[in-house]
Amino acid sequence: MYRLFWADEGGLPANDRGLAYGDGLFETIRMRERRGVLLSRHLERLARDAGRLGIPVSRGALREVVTEAGNRFAGRFDNDWVLKLILTRGEGGRGYRPEPGMKPNLLVSAGPAPSAVGPAGVTADISPVPLTVNPLFAGMKSLNRIEQVMAARDLDHGVYEALMTDPSGALVEGTRTNLLLHRQDGWVTPPLRSLAVAGVMRQWVLERLRANGETVTERALAVEDILGSGCLGFYLLNSVLGAVPVRNLAGHDLPVEAGLATICNPLETLE
Repeated sequence: MYRLFWADEGGLPANDRGLAYGDGLFETIRMRERRGVLLSRHLERLARDAGRLGIPVSRGALREVVTEAGNRFAGRFDNDWVLKLILTRGEGGRGYRPEPGMKPNLLVSAGPAPSAVGPAGVTADISPVPLTVNPLFAGMKSLNRIEQVMAARDLDHGVYEALMTDPSGALVEGTRTNLLLHRQDGWVTPPLRSLAVAGVMRQWVLERLRANGETVTERALAVEDILGSGCLGFYLLNSVLGAVPVRNLAGHDLPVEAGLATICNPLETLE
């Protein structure tokens, strides 16, 4: 079992391992009243990756917390809101080595949902901060986000997102988004093994595209793939933000299309 903390009643203990070492995971879920977008996928990922880290928590227990959070927070917001779950290994233990049998801590907070992005799209740039992914933890939404913090810190005013590359120069993901390119020969996204965060929105969109008969390829994504003449549209994927079209990347205008919105509406997944 875990110890439950509500952020509006106070934070985690000072000796929490999530604070000291980033020893934990988090999820951010877009909510509409008491229902969440892609909720089952969020909880499945959190429980699965907690198991990878040896942090005991069940999907059923997390579902109960989300229900309680919905009852607690839904009336505080006029529109959609965002539920955040931070799961840590727990308190105590001097040094990196955790003590056996530690009880996890779960911190629950809520805030207003960000404004929706219009169909005209956003501006993005390429960060000079490289993103390195340990294969053992690929795709895991851990509390270790220092590379993303440093990339986001350098965003110029008016730039919506910073795209990060691996040491070879291939595009991997944004500071808070996964990447999806529409080309004349189909859809392209960086492979799962290269990702710091395997987004639930990314997973759902790829499934919807394939179910619709679209060709989807997971491979390394070069900047030239996006800026070349074969680009039909380029998207940033995030379960809170949706599928956000990019109209300009690093000073280069891109075509903007509405096709993805007709195939993938994440509000269909409210549960």
